[in-house]
Order: sequence, then structure tokens, then C-alpha cells
Amino acid sequence: MTDKLVAGVDSSTQSTKIVVCDAETGAVVRTGRAAHPDATEVDPREWWRAFTEASDGLLDGVQALGVGGQQHGMVTLDEDGEVVRPALLWNDTRSGQAAEDLVRELGGPAAWTEAVGSVPVASFTVTKLRWLAENEPELADRVARVVLPHDWLTWRLTGGEAVTDRGDASGTGYFSPAEGVYRRDILKHAFGGRDPELPRVLGPAQVAGRTPDGVLVSAGTGDNMAAALALGLGEGDVVVSLGTSGTVFGVCETASADATGLVAGFADATGRFLPLACTLNAARVLTATAAMLGTDLAGLDRLALAAQPGAEGLTLLPYLDGERTPNLPTAAGSLHGLRRGNMTPENLARAAVEGMLCGLSAGLDAVAAQGLAARRVLLIGGAAQSEAVRAIAPIVFGVPVVVPEPAEHVALGAARQAAWALAGGAEPPVWEAKAQVTLEQPQSPEVGDEIRGRHLAVRQLVHDVPVLGA
Repeated sequence: MTDKLVAGVDSSTQSTKIVVCDAETGAVVRTGRAAHPDATEVDPREWWRAFTEASDGLLDGVQALGVGGQQHGMVTLDEDGEVVRPALLWNDTRSGQAAEDLVRELGGPAAWTEAVGSVPVASFTVTKLRWLAENEPELADRVARVVLPHDWLTWRLTGGEAVTDRGDASGTGYFSPAEGVYRRDILKHAFGGRDPELPRVLGPAQVAGRTPDGVLVSAGTGDNMAAALALGLGEGDVVVSLGTSGTVFGVCETASADATGLVAGFADATGRFLPLACTLNAARVLTATAAMLGTDLAGLDRLALAAQPGAEGLTLLPYLDGERTPNLPTAAGSLHGLRRGNMTPENLARAAVEGMLCGLSAGLDAVAAQGLAARRVLLIGGAAQSEAVRAIAPIVFGVPVVVPEPAEHVALGAARQAAWALAGGAEPPVWEAKAQVTLEQPQSPEVGDEIRGRHLAVRQLVHDVPVLGA
């Protein structure tokens, strides 16, 4: 270890997490955490409060700091830099109709993917700006600048120019990852002709500024991009992250443009690209099912593992909070294949785990169609620690699955970016590899084929829309 320390901040939906690391090895020295309000719209000043609380006494000796933040959130500022209204977060779906309108107005999904690499849904910043223009025009008129959550925190830290990076900017719906430029024509159209300032886009290792105490602040990035940087993804590595939402992503050398809208064509935090498929429903499917069965997550594991693969024909579509991919913001969950013989707690628990994982497996199919075929899956997030998930994931995914040791991957990626900005150079520093567990592969891969096939058939039966894995 050296005497050089760097810090990474993960400003997520639910909390701020901070890790302080050795700049050369990546070894974690200390950590901090503070909670956020549980809401889909939040005053950004709550993030600053949480950062201040989590970092109290933590940053002594730190030379550089980076921020990883939840993607897509709309932070609006007036001429004086004051917050105009609470930020609408990625999981606020009130802009669902605005997304549909914008897709139609620009000429359909193919026109959007050609312009910005993604088809916007309610999560994207551009749709939230349209909602603001239509529903709160007096507030929209006050907006002088629009930034993302990580941009706002970086700006508060430095007190200087508002900046961002291409990774997080690629989730706005008005930035082209392929060309590396903002599409101000799209921004103005979405925002009723208004043309607010946008943060300058920095390169991966550029410096955003310094704190009043002299700590270097890196460009920062979005949460998925930071996690990819922490994991050091290579060719054929695809991450499946099981948190509040579920995401499937990896890095590649060419920009993707999926006109079906199933894969978002994001940029990453290293100068490459990060195709990503996302579902709204992941770990909370398990907690909700456990509560319904009157047990805890350990009890859910025991029940699910006592059932046979396929849950005797019971299939759960777990759209409990609506769904982002496929774009069904008002959808509800549904249970199929009920018979007297399979109506058991064990089968329901199994169907919940399989249903959650099948949504992510279809995401693997979708990113593979964009040229990112999985050689192996890296399973991360809170639900990756579930015994049932670990047993069932290799069956459903059909490729080798490894589970890295539990870590704050977003904060670690932000710290690695800070170390990169501190040291300079063409590539981020090589940090020591972390331990990981390789999960046992099933002896009969056709079982996974049957489970995935049944879920796909049910999705097509219930929802007459393009779906993951179709």
C-alpha cells in the first residue's frame, strides 16, 4: 500500500455510500454511508446532506475523489444555481406519456436510436423535461441549467463549472454517444423551445476541479458505468446486477443502436460503449414474495430450493412496479399455470426467483443481438447473495456465472476513476483482482431452455409488445 488515498462516492436511489481506497492497489481503507429519502422525487440538497454525513471524518488524507450517481435524474437549476424543483429520479414514471409522444414526434424508435443510441422511456431525462414543460410551465421557464445527479454533486464539491462525462450524459436522451455531442435540437424540442445550459462533457481521465480543501475531483460518471469500471470488464464479460432494478450490461468498442428499444446504447467511463438492458423489478420481487408467504429472504431461499426447476409449470411475470423493458409503466405482475397440484409455497417461491432471473436472461439475449454475447456472467447486487438465486442463475442463464465478493462496486469504480485522474495516463490503474465464486453449472442445460421458453411464451401471450428475448 501507498500513502496515496482516493475516495469514491455512490449517490444511489436509496443512500450515499463512500469508500476510501489505496490509489495504487484499490484496497479499501474505510467506508461511510447515509440514507436518502425513499421517494421518486428528491430535493438534491438531500444528497449533499447525505454526502456530508457519510463523509464526516472519512476523507482525511484523500487526494482525489470521484462521484458515481444514479442515471437519468432531472436536476433543474435557475440563473443563480438554485434548485428549481425536486429532482425527478429514474424510477419516477409520470413521464411515461411524454416518452411515447417524443418517440412518435421524432419519427419512431429507429430515428431515436440513430440520433442518440436509445429509445427513451419514462426513466430518461429528456422525457422528464417534456413532462415539466407540459405540467409545470412556470417552473420550466425558470430553468437555466439542467444537470444529472452526479453532475450536481460534482459541481457542489468544486464550486466551479458544471461538468459531466459521456457515460452519464448518454442516458439523458439528448446526447449522442456515437458522435460525442449533445443534440440540442432534441433538447429544445422536448422542452418546449427552451434551451437551458448543459454541463461540459469531460474525457474519462479529465479533472473536474478541486474542493476548497484542495482535493482533486474527477469527472464522475453514472452508476452502471462506475460498476463496469470497478469490475474491469473484458471481452465477453456481461454484468447482471440485481438491486432495486435489474441491469444487464457490458463494454464494447462500437456504439449500439437497438431500434426495438430493448437495449440502451450508452457510453462507458473509459471511452468505449456500454449497451444496457434494464428491468424495474429485481430484488424487490424476492422481498415482496417473501412477505406474501409470511417469511424472510432466508425462508424464501429454503422454499425455492425445495421446489423442482420450473416450479411444476408455475410462471410469474414479476412486473410489480410496472416495467421499463419492455416499456410497460402501468403493467402489473401476473401468475400463470396455476393448478391444484402446483399451488404450493415452494413453487411460488421458485417461480419468483425464476421470473426475476428470466427477465434478466432475456436481457442477455437482447445485448447479444447488439454484438455483446456473454462468455460469462458476473452476478452482482444485493440479491446475488441469495442461495436460491445462486443455485438457479446458472440454470436460467445457460453460461458460466461468477459472483465477485460483495463490494460497493459503484463507489469503487468512482474511486478508480479518481485514481486515474490523479495519476494521468491512457488507461485506468490496474487494481488487485478481488475474490470471486464460480457457481456450479447445471448438468442438463435443456431445463434452462424450457424455463426461458415458457416465460417468453407467457410474455408474448400477455403483452402485445416487443419484449426482451423475442
